[in-house]
Amino acid sequence: MIAIIDYGVGNLFSLKSSFAAIGAEARVTSHPEDLAAADRIILPGVGAFGDAAEKLCRAGMDQAVLEQVSAGKPLLGICLGMQLLLEESLEYGTHAGLGLIPGQVRPISEVIPADYKIPHIGWNALQFCGEPSRLFSRISEGDAVYFVHSFQATGCAAHTIACAEYGAPLTAAVAKENVFGCQFHPEKSGNVGLNILRAFCDLEV
Repeated sequence: MIAIIDYGVGNLFSLKSSFAAIGAEARVTSHPEDLAAADRIILPGVGAFGDAAEKLCRAGMDQAVLEQVSAGKPLLGICLGMQLLLEESLEYGTHAGLGLIPGQVRPISEVIPADYKIPHIGWNALQFCGEPSRLFSRISEGDAVYFVHSFQATGCAAHTIACAEYGAPLTAAVAKENVFGCQFHPEKSGNVGLNILRAFCDLEV
């Protein structure tokens, strides 16, 4: 069973529907004990980092996630959920993340051309970085996925598994051991996104 964490800031219906489409059992939950019973965990998220981090902590899900990751359970953060995996964010102040992947969340405005629109919204091709990741075992480099974001993960080159070009290379996905993150939305990325979710389900636990 896949636990989709509900802490008030996620695109939960689309995610659950995507897992149903690939024949995987997924449960939306706001209870820490359900994470212990799950085989895999999804950390979704939309909105502001500071607000999301506070809600995750208030729900007691931050410590539950850390405990399950420490036990070796696969975790996939999506969009803001990926950003929460990092050490800190500079979105409207400085906010601590889960610290599962080294790095910092910073505005994409620091690196993209001034005439590019923010947020970055739309389809972009994935450019793989380093050794092929298990998360991409069912897709090919150059496949396009759907982004909606104004901030990106930085300082995490050693754990970056994919980038996307938007006037500059932006971090598209990260991985460290059993922890994975996608800045894009697999649940909004058609068959490519479904194949990424299938690959996540393929991971040994």
